[in-house]
Amino acid sequence: MTHSPIADALVVGAGPAGLAIAAALCDAGLRVAVLSPDPPDSPWRNTYGIWRDELEPLGLAGMLGHQWDDCTVYAGGRELSLGRVYGLLDNERLQQHLLERCERGGAEWRVGAAAAVEHTPAESRVTTRAGEVHRARLVVDASGHKPALLQRPARRPVAFQAAYGIVGTFARPPVRAGQLVLMDYRDEHLAPAERRGPPTFLYAMDLGGGEYFAEETSLAAAPPVSLKLLEQRLHRRLAARGAEAREVRHIERCLFPMNAPLPHLGQPLLGYGGAAGMVHPASGYQVGAALRHARPVTQAVARALGSERSSPAEAARAGWQALWPPERRRRRSLYLFGLASLLRMDQAQLGAFFGAFFQLPPALWAGYLSDTLATPALLATMLRLFARAPLGVRATLIATAGRERQLLWRGLVG
Repeated sequence: MTHSPIADALVVGAGPAGLAIAAALCDAGLRVAVLSPDPPDSPWRNTYGIWRDELEPLGLAGMLGHQWDDCTVYAGGRELSLGRVYGLLDNERLQQHLLERCERGGAEWRVGAAAAVEHTPAESRVTTRAGEVHRARLVVDASGHKPALLQRPARRPVAFQAAYGIVGTFARPPVRAGQLVLMDYRDEHLAPAERRGPPTFLYAMDLGGGEYFAEETSLAAAPPVSLKLLEQRLHRRLAARGAEAREVRHIERCLFPMNAPLPHLGQPLLGYGGAAGMVHPASGYQVGAALRHARPVTQAVARALGSERSSPAEAARAGWQALWPPERRRRRSLYLFGLASLLRMDQAQLGAFFGAFFQLPPALWAGYLSDTLATPALLATMLRLFARAPLGVRATLIATAGRERQLLWRGLVG
């Protein structure tokens, strides 16, 4: 068994969330170590979409590899122009940016898979599968949706977002030149019985140079929609438009929980990213939140660690309070109510719902998707959506309110 020198913070995981919090910790002048099964510069495999205006306040708009002004949704029987710039992160550029901040702060890179953690009043010790022991005044578990160390309660069946997508060339363009389609709920290619099955939509974009990305997505389902069904639906949708794939250059498969329970907030280590329940329960977005919250969480942790006698439990408590204050937990209950409503809707209802949702003022639907609305504004947005939604959608929302009274109550009163 080997022991590493003690760090102020040991971050477990080197994905976007792990490196975001590690970079912020380094910026705060803390001694940081990063532990992950693979080297920290290992490529990130997934694509990450984000709105440009979420990156601009962080000075990170230059991290976009592609961006689109022509962003639309097909829902409720119409095409809706969103009037907002959407982009795909340049994974390599963002990763290098975060790594450089870590390196300037003297971060240490340690390769290994975290297996267990134990705490004393003075430090925490993470043991890897290989038997190595890594010591820190605070451990931050950013290891993803199946956290290596964090404890969280069991919950009722978890809803998953699932997607199957391809990058390549097509017999004809699946979208018009320069267009990004955030959601396309048109379903003429499905038989009537299939339309009563699990709802799915197309997410697609022009990547330039004759290359396109097309992905069939299930927003949320419990149990999850199978990737095989999504693959079949994608190819049927494309064939119905004469846009069959000619050359597939990359396949993307995506499956992650939307409503995994929050970790126990009293445990003496901190979570971040998917491990800490930071996925938006009603949209699936996470990376923007991970980039946005890294600095305030780090500031709280740095203040706690400013005392040499600070325990892991005290530092973790400060981080949890900054990451999940009562008001943000209230909003999460409202988003979980929104998710519960979406889970009760069929293909037609979801199309009608989003047709109404994206006709709200952009500041409202944008704030809803990014969790940047204050609680009163979020409640007002939900009521405004209810007022303009079709009768069938309203009936589903009312039925969900009856079934999910506790979620709604926690969102209203905390």
